[in-house]
This record gives sequence, C-alpha cells and structure tokens, in this order.
Amino acid sequence: MLGEYRITGRRATEIAADVERAIADGALQPGQSLPPLRELATRLGVNPNTVAAAYRLLRDRGVIETAGRRGSRVRHRPASTPRELLGVVVPPGARDLSSGNPDPALLPPLGDALAAAAKANAEHPMLYGMPGVNAELAALARAGFDADGVPDGPVTVTSGSLDAIERVLGAHLRPGDAVAVEDPGWGSLLDLVPALGLRTVPVAVDDDGPLPGEVERALRSGARALIVTDRAQNPTGAAITETRAHALREVLAAHSDVLLIEDDHGHAIVDLPLHPLGGTTRHWVVVRSAAKAYGPDLRIAVLTGDSTTVDRVQGRYRLAAGWVSHLLQSALLHLWRTAAVDPAAVAASYGRRRDALVAALTERGIASHGRSGMNVWVPVPDETGAMLRLQQSGWVAAPGARYRVASRPGVRVTVSPLAVHEAAAVADAVALAARPDGGLRYG
Repeated sequence: MLGEYRITGRRATEIAADVERAIADGALQPGQSLPPLRELATRLGVNPNTVAAAYRLLRDRGVIETAGRRGSRVRHRPASTPRELLGVVVPPGARDLSSGNPDPALLPPLGDALAAAAKANAEHPMLYGMPGVNAELAALARAGFDADGVPDGPVTVTSGSLDAIERVLGAHLRPGDAVAVEDPGWGSLLDLVPALGLRTVPVAVDDDGPLPGEVERALRSGARALIVTDRAQNPTGAAITETRAHALREVLAAHSDVLLIEDDHGHAIVDLPLHPLGGTTRHWVVVRSAAKAYGPDLRIAVLTGDSTTVDRVQGRYRLAAGWVSHLLQSALLHLWRTAAVDPAAVAASYGRRRDALVAALTERGIASHGRSGMNVWVPVPDETGAMLRLQQSGWVAAPGARYRVASRPGVRVTVSPLAVHEAAAVADAVALAARPDGGLRYG
C-alpha cells in the first residue's frame, strides 16, 4: 500500500505533518492509498481516534481524499492547485480559444465609473464603522432580482461569484460534507469544494441544465448543498428552461434542508430569461457577478437569499475583509445607472459567434453544446489527442479535464476572440481533432 514508506508520529498533528512531508518529498505518490485507521493506529501504538483526527486534518487541508469504505488516498494534486494552471501550450502563431475571457470590445470603459466613484468618496468617504453595503447599489440589485422573479430577500456584496460561493458554503457546511456540482462544470468551483474540505458529488447536465434525476440521486446520497448555474453554464453553455426549473423545484421541495446556491454569472450577457429555483429550500442564494459584462478585474458580485444565510455572510465579512471597497461598489452603481452595457447587444454578439460555430460543427457531423454564453463544449473520444491535433491546426482550446469529475472527455472553445466568418475554419480544425481517424465529413 505504502511501498517502502512508513508513516510516523504519536499525535494527530505529527502524523498529519509526516504525511504532508512524505507527499512533498515524493515518498507518497498521488492516488496512493493510506492505511486503514485501525491498522495505522496499531502500527504506531496510538488510539484509532488519533489517526482519525490526523486524517481529518489532512482531508480538511485538501491533502487527501476519503471515500467511505474505500478508505483514504493521496489527492492526485493539491486542492490549492487551480485547474487553470494545468498548462495549455499556445504555440507561436496559434490562436488561443481557451481562456474563457469576455471580448474586451464588449466591455464598457471604466474611466467615467471610477471617476464617479472617486468623486462620491471625496464627498462621503467610507470610514470604519459605516455600513458595508452601498444602499443604492443594493436597491438597484434588488430591483433587478425582483424583475427576474427571484424571491424576496436581503442583498449583500462580495468580491466576485467564487468569493460569494465560498462564504455561503462556509456559513452552513462543515469539512466532510458533500456538495452536488454540475459535471462538466466550472473548474474554479471544482477546485474550491475540495479545498474547503468538502466532498464533490457530480451531477450530469444537458443543454437545459442539471438533470433532475441526477440531482435527486445526489441529494438522496447525502449531498447537503447543490450549486447550479442558471445561464451561460461553463463550459457547456447550458441554460435552465422553465420546464427544467419546474422539475428541479419539485426535487428540491422534497429536500428542504439542502443549501441551494445559484450562480447567475451570465446576467447582462445572456438574452435568455432567468428561471430561478431560490426559495424552494430553507437556505438559498442567487449570486450575480460583474465580471463577464463589466470586466473580470471589477471584483464585485451581488447576492440575495434567505435572511439567515445573508446575515451569516455579512457577519463573517465584517470579521475578516470588513467590506467590499465602496469605490468598486460606486463604480458598479454608476455603470448600472448609465446603462453602460446593453445586454441584448452583448448577448447577440456572443450568440452570432457561438451559433455560427455550432452550426458549422453540425454541418461537419460534430455534436456540440452552446446554448448561451461565450463557450462551446465539444465531446471528444480522446481529449489528449484532440488537443494535440487542434494545436497542430493552429487553434488552442481548453482541455475538458479542467471541467470534469466523472463526465466524458471534451474540449471547450471560447468564441470571444472569434469573428463570425472564422467559424468554418475553427469547425474544420475541431472536426479533424475530434475524430480518431482525422477525417472531415459533411452532412
């Protein structure tokens, strides 16, 4: 099981530290199984509770993962290693379609917004002890939620969607709890869950969002939270339809104690209506980030939810970061007031590129997914081979491994850098890459 290595230590902290050193030194390899609790306790001459505490420390730090009766094993990579750092080589002269970034040409200039924020700060400087949330921003955010049918609830502000999700999970869950996540799904979220010492339960998705049967299975298996993307799901572009939302609400109604987190990062870049699930369970939140519509460096998101969850998030924020900069809040408020982004025009721009690529792939006999947002997901039989053949054709996509737990291989193509007329060339390259025989076929 451990080869030549023998774990040492008498206390839980010593045992955990020894395992971490062994992993760092290469004496314990990724995926390697650790001894059962009682076996290691007997070998070390300690109480099994001591070994259990050591394994719990290692799991909470994201060093090992546990799978019930199948025991514990070293994680295949540290939980703190983002999937985005799993390198994608962009050869000289190749086009990078892997980033997932918005088109800079569709982002509003921030000069006026930042100047307005600076002016507001000069007139009413933000000082210690003042409210952490800009009341006008919260009111506008609440009005937007109301317009989209999101249940009533207080509003708070965080430093982006992932910050919000982390704080909401921390407000309700403990290390070892299970979280149901979309598969394929957002790579950063798939990193965050184990980094918090939580267990990932994959839920399959189609173009209409999470499959109700899969959600039911995950919740029955003990998942204490469900995280869904309402629109522009990353990487598949899925968007929850009214019919799917109704089916999901029925599932959630039978699991009212489950924490529901909805990520509406596609707000203001998608022209499909929102079909919220919030309010079906006792604890829920809907999160909206400014990143995709206004710029990734505008690190701000608004969220609403049940009062207990929002109060807990605000309380922890006050104890740690204190508040999200009012300069950023004022800048976003200015952008909203001045309608700096035309959601319909932005959605149409991404839609033309995305639809052109999906249509070109269909013409070549290649199935793909891209109902909304700025990405197209292409299932492939051999992910590594597909990535290599794409690079040889002069295009670079994101490997599906960044976004998968148990789902089948694929590649993600971001359409933001593309012009509509380039869709055919990209589709040719993807078709060549997606087939083991490398042949082009037109329908």
